[in-house]
Amino acid sequence: MLRSFSRANTQPKFLFQPKPRPGGAAALTVSFFSSTVARDQISLTTITTALLQKCSSLAQAKLIHQQLLVQGLYSDFTTRLVCAYLTHDAPSYSISILERLTPSTSVLFCWNTLIRRSLGLGFCREVLSLFRRMLSLRCAPDHYTFPFVLKACGVLPSFRSGSAVHGVISTVGLDSNVFVCNALVAMYSRCGELDDARQVFEEMRDRGICDIVSWNSIVAAYMQSRDAKNAVELFRRMASDLEIRPDVVSLVNVLPACGSLGTSLHGMQLHGFAVRRGLFEDVFVGNALMDMYAKCGMIEQANMVFERMKVKDVVSWNAMVTGYSQVGRFEEALSLFEKMREEKIELDVVTWSAVISGYAQKDHGYEALGVFRQMQLCGSKPNVVTLVSVLSGCASVAALIQGKEIHGYAIKSVLNYDWNDPGEDLMVINGLIDMYAKCKSTNVARFMFDSIAPSNRNVVTWTVMIGGYAQHGEANDALKLFSEMLQDGKSMKPNTFTICCALMACAHLAALRFGKQIHAYILRNRYESVMLFMENCLIDMYSKSGDIHAARVVFDNMQHRNSVSWTSLLTGYGMHGYGEEAIKVLDDMRAAGFVPDGITFLVLLYVCSHSGMVDEGIRFFESMHTEYDVVPGLEHYACMVDLLGRAGRFDQALKLIHDMPLEPTAIVWIALLSGCRIHGNVELGEYAAAKLQELGSENDGSYTLLSNIYANARRWRDVARVRSLMKYSGVKKRPGCSWVQGKKGTATFYVGDRSHPQFEQIYELLADLIQRIKAIGYVPETNCALHDVDEEEKGDLLSEHSEKLALAYGILVSTPGAPIHITKNLRVCGDCHNAITYISMIIDNEIILRDSSRFHHFKNGSCSCGGYW
Repeated sequence: MLRSFSRANTQPKFLFQPKPRPGGAAALTVSFFSSTVARDQISLTTITTALLQKCSSLAQAKLIHQQLLVQGLYSDFTTRLVCAYLTHDAPSYSISILERLTPSTSVLFCWNTLIRRSLGLGFCREVLSLFRRMLSLRCAPDHYTFPFVLKACGVLPSFRSGSAVHGVISTVGLDSNVFVCNALVAMYSRCGELDDARQVFEEMRDRGICDIVSWNSIVAAYMQSRDAKNAVELFRRMASDLEIRPDVVSLVNVLPACGSLGTSLHGMQLHGFAVRRGLFEDVFVGNALMDMYAKCGMIEQANMVFERMKVKDVVSWNAMVTGYSQVGRFEEALSLFEKMREEKIELDVVTWSAVISGYAQKDHGYEALGVFRQMQLCGSKPNVVTLVSVLSGCASVAALIQGKEIHGYAIKSVLNYDWNDPGEDLMVINGLIDMYAKCKSTNVARFMFDSIAPSNRNVVTWTVMIGGYAQHGEANDALKLFSEMLQDGKSMKPNTFTICCALMACAHLAALRFGKQIHAYILRNRYESVMLFMENCLIDMYSKSGDIHAARVVFDNMQHRNSVSWTSLLTGYGMHGYGEEAIKVLDDMRAAGFVPDGITFLVLLYVCSHSGMVDEGIRFFESMHTEYDVVPGLEHYACMVDLLGRAGRFDQALKLIHDMPLEPTAIVWIALLSGCRIHGNVELGEYAAAKLQELGSENDGSYTLLSNIYANARRWRDVARVRSLMKYSGVKKRPGCSWVQGKKGTATFYVGDRSHPQFEQIYELLADLIQRIKAIGYVPETNCALHDVDEEEKGDLLSEHSEKLALAYGILVSTPGAPIHITKNLRVCGDCHNAITYISMIIDNEIILRDSSRFHHFKNGSCSCGGYW
């Protein structure tokens, strides 16, 4: 081989003869090869190695390759050529060379280098392709090959490929190599196969080959699978192993588990462990400790860690800003944020997102939008969390226009709709559905919901849509969608918020049967960890659906109660007119150590107003400030005006309004106007209506109340004037509507409704009932027919009211003795109340009617309201 360099003055023969350029690749190559003739004492390896090291481009590498072929030196420098081609980003040339070589240690090194390069560039499928090609050429992989290949399987993730590689590992006898086994644990955990990861780990323990990386890998696997309990338990086992010394990675892995579980005791023990082992000084451990304390609600301990950290990075500051936001102490979070800006600490996307989220949680949507704009001006690119937070801010203040702008930004910057990585896309789309629903654009929200394939929806997708319907008066759609979700229950289980949204819809519709079914579903599926929240919703649902006794049973069986539990039961008793029971609940609440707050007093005033307990209401109102230091708000004053107005104490009501430290709003004057309607006080009613007009109130209820006052006084011209004013102002009166639960669902009726398939039977039964109750003393209250027609026609109009039609249908479809539940969207009229009282004397069913004001329980000729509503 050396003879080719010993022939002086012999020009090398090139396969391809390029024209040499001064200083070019060809000149450099020829110069090096020519110089070896004069300096034959220099070894051939050194010269050729120098050539390969000095080549600075792909063209030079090709020329050297060419010279080696011509000179017959190719076989001695193949691996160096492979490396040279890789250096100049030409892997295809490297592969071409390797495919022609006999397997050896150096060839294996080259394959490993190729595989590592592809993995580093993120070409995971190419890694698997290279691995398969390597095996097909009978080049046996070693313990350096497999970790790279297994990591590629985990990144994809591809369980099938990973398990196939595992089989190869067993075949070549590397299943006892600690590095390979650690890579197997990591691969299975990334593929979501936690059982396989655990099995590999336990086999490693049995063989005695576990190291700290093995333990860290399996703890991380459980954290990735959100199994924090097992992650903490494994860390305990690791710490008890005398041969293993937990490190920084161990603590950073397990501390988030304590935060997820809310187990501050474990977290504090780990804090002590970090101090004893000298790991506390590490900035990553400090950051993890702060995050753990914040998630456990121990923000002071998190701040203590922050203050004691000698080295802080932006993650440290972010942990505290986020922690303060999470526990509702947004002022401190904002103060830290401003301090970061003062000290020129670089703000990253986490910092901005934490502040935006804090504003959104406080319902300060416009402030959240302002910070979002500052973030963009500073050049920081929002991520998915940022967009979800700012959309939540838009939703909190119903900022639809700004929400649409964020939607446009998301389409341009984040959303790709190809579902290759649906997680982040779905988070943003869920936020958009929530925003549109809360901005009352439920049609747009539903369009977005329907555009997501059922297989791509998660529980949040269902919940935000159901919640949007439930919160904005479309309760029927909420329950229909909830039913669809349960039909797909094998793959999609509703969470606490989904169920509570459905219960809210039941409460709105007084859908007792559906509510009972949801209650049974809760008991069957054991939601014990979050029962308090759902039990409070159940109390509210049963109360508003007419079964206050069931609400009390739920309350009495609660293992834990909070202020919401007591207030919900109080409200229920108030709605049903059980004032004395409500006062007893208040006494029990005080005895249990709960102090009444502003909401409690608002409920108490409502109870007194609907139970005729005027003096008790006045006493509660006066004790708010004197005994409990609760400052009355506008709602409390409106309740007091309603209480005094219902009792006909208009002088006291007017004095209270004039003495208010706050400017009276529409709700105060509507409360006074309602009292005037009850007692026929035309003059004061006109005064209250004039005040409402000054405030620009366009509520249909205020016009209707004034019209009814005039109609009761037979001032038909004034009735016509008010109705003309409503028409001119574009205010439409809501039509009276009643619905009743039957065996086959809920039936809805409007006044004079003949759309029901059984309308002939309904009217026939109703006519018979009217005749029977007239025989025992019922006289139609024609003053409730608010039209200028003769008395006989008024009677006919009264008999077609929606609540009477609903009752007749309820009697038709109900079994004797079963309660009939009716709901009306407006206040029940006086004649219907009187007629239903008489009807309850001649049927066996209890009639439970819920109107816009309260519940009426009719039985044996009497009503629970005592005629006071």
